[in-house]
Amino acid sequence: MTEIIKNNVVVTMAYTLTVDGEVVEEATAEDPMYYLHGHENIVPGLEAALVGKTVGTKLSVTLSPEQAYGEYNDENVQEAALEDFNLDPSVQAGDEIEVEDETGQLYIATVLDISDETIVLDFNEPYAGKTVTFDVEVLNVRPATVAEQEIGEPEEYFAEFDEDEEDQE
Repeated sequence: MTEIIKNNVVVTMAYTLTVDGEVVEEATAEDPMYYLHGHENIVPGLEAALVGKTVGTKLSVTLSPEQAYGEYNDENVQEAALEDFNLDPSVQAGDEIEVEDETGQLYIATVLDISDETIVLDFNEPYAGKTVTFDVEVLNVRPATVAEQEIGEPEEYFAEFDEDEEDQE
């Protein structure tokens, strides 16, 4: 029986993400993306478009900001004292950096401006406020394990994370 995409299945897919007519992200069949359906691993509009699809399905879906990365929020842009950050001297406007808050939570921010005394950071998703298009091919669909359902991520995600950790050692 062919698995269909529904909650608690792991989906393997290749995709191209286009924003403003420019390809900004890709996952190929050789280096695919894995996600656990129904666990908010991907943007809501794409997840909804994939429900009921099977291996071999190809689709193109254009999503509004509300269905994708959300609206751009000016309140997510913050200025801070540069001395509060231990930045590599090569960091410049346009770079993404990891920021840790007082509770230890990590966030990704885009550097908008940097001076001798201050840094301006944008905590919006990079494609917030944008209409985006995903061209997708479903490569595999399999039932999620109990552990994957409990964690909310496919095991392939953790295998990639573990490899990245080993590369840094």
